[in-house]
Amino acid sequence: MDLAALTVFRAVVRENGVTRAAAKLNRVQSNVTTRIKQLEAQLGTPLFVRDGRRLVLTPAGETLLPYAERLLALADEARQALCDDRPHGRLALGTMESTAASRLPARLARYHRRWPEVALELTTGTTGCLIERLRKFEIDAALVARPPEADSLEEAFETMTVFREELVMLTPRDHRPIRVASDIALDTLVAFERGCTYRAHIEQWYTAHGIRPARVLELGSYHAMVACVAAGAGVAVAPRSVFEVLPRGATDVALHPLKELGLIDTLLVWRRGQCSAALRALGGMLVEAPDAPDASGALIADKSDAGGPSRRQAPAPTPN
Repeated sequence: MDLAALTVFRAVVRENGVTRAAAKLNRVQSNVTTRIKQLEAQLGTPLFVRDGRRLVLTPAGETLLPYAERLLALADEARQALCDDRPHGRLALGTMESTAASRLPARLARYHRRWPEVALELTTGTTGCLIERLRKFEIDAALVARPPEADSLEEAFETMTVFREELVMLTPRDHRPIRVASDIALDTLVAFERGCTYRAHIEQWYTAHGIRPARVLELGSYHAMVACVAAGAGVAVAPRSVFEVLPRGATDVALHPLKELGLIDTLLVWRRGQCSAALRALGGMLVEAPDAPDASGALIADKSDAGGPSRRQAPAPTPN
């Protein structure tokens, strides 16, 4: 029982006959008659009886009609849902903890106000963990740090640059200034588990300077890392933006710029060819200033790995 046959059946009922139904559907009468006969054969029961010059529904036809109406209405709803560019539905987003703490609160609050029909689910993890979850279809998109060396992201995913972070080294307040790597007085690195791109960047930086931490103390949050650094347990690396959102005066740490590392891009990453309207709207929201006024437009972004993000304002976004 296909939708085309049900459309013909409904038209015959609504138009009170084959002739008018054929005109309505822009078909020849013989085609309409054939489709009705095929449907009756498939169902194993007549759907119409002839009363003089008009067709009357049989009990089976009466039973089928409401089902046909519901099936055709559901098909229309499905088509509209797939074609509708207005952000809606579920969007599962993974993000690094640093980004969730420093960059997302104001932007996500504005996103919820602007697109209340989107059910946004947020989870945190390291870049490596988030990429793996993205590969397994457990999340729809992720905010990750660009790795120090190019990997397979180009092949499997599309990306756009949404933030740029300055990495700084955190030390106890009384630590001497760090101008070169040998100025680091503590031999413990406080960091997230392996898979953290910021950890990979700083370990590469250590190696480039011919040194290595004697041990790595792995912790699961920046608050815990800052507390350990303040207590003299070691040094850590974090985006400056994370430190700036911590309570003023609540930590006893010093920040040291690591200019050799430059700025580290934060990428919005999604599976190639699977960018929904909700995700496109999120991409536009992320590159806006946190205190930007609400607007109805959304940004369309192409891959950014080759020379930065390409984006334009669009009142009716279309998939990349």
